[in-house]
Amino acid sequence: MHAFRQAVEAGDHDAIEPLLAENVVFTSPVVFKPYPGRAITAAILRGAARVFSDFRYVREIPAADGRDLALVFKARVGEREIDGCDFLHFDEEGLIDDFMVMVRPLSAAQALSSAMGAQFDRITREATGAGPSE
Repeated sequence: MHAFRQAVEAGDHDAIEPLLAENVVFTSPVVFKPYPGRAITAAILRGAARVFSDFRYVREIPAADGRDLALVFKARVGEREIDGCDFLHFDEEGLIDDFMVMVRPLSAAQALSSAMGAQFDRITREATGAGPSE
């Protein structure tokens, strides 16, 4: 099991950030523009953890060269069941430098978009060092 998956499943957000390259690019399933940088990616992942319930990875699909990993997941967003996949790419040091998420069905993606949108002021504050606010 990959260290990223272990950290997510343990809810250990402090262990996730060091696994991200400084120049990681996060591609959201619901926003066109990607988010570059470790701080914003880590903050988005913390926000997602607040939005998802019953989150669990159900499959880990590694590439033969070890540079790519697909983590298939199931979760809930409010009343919607969601299926998704985290696609990770690793740089030469083994850090995640590309993180793309895809989800289905459309109704769950819409619920995720709404829930993450409600989190985004807090996510932005966390990413800029202004700290979380409840």
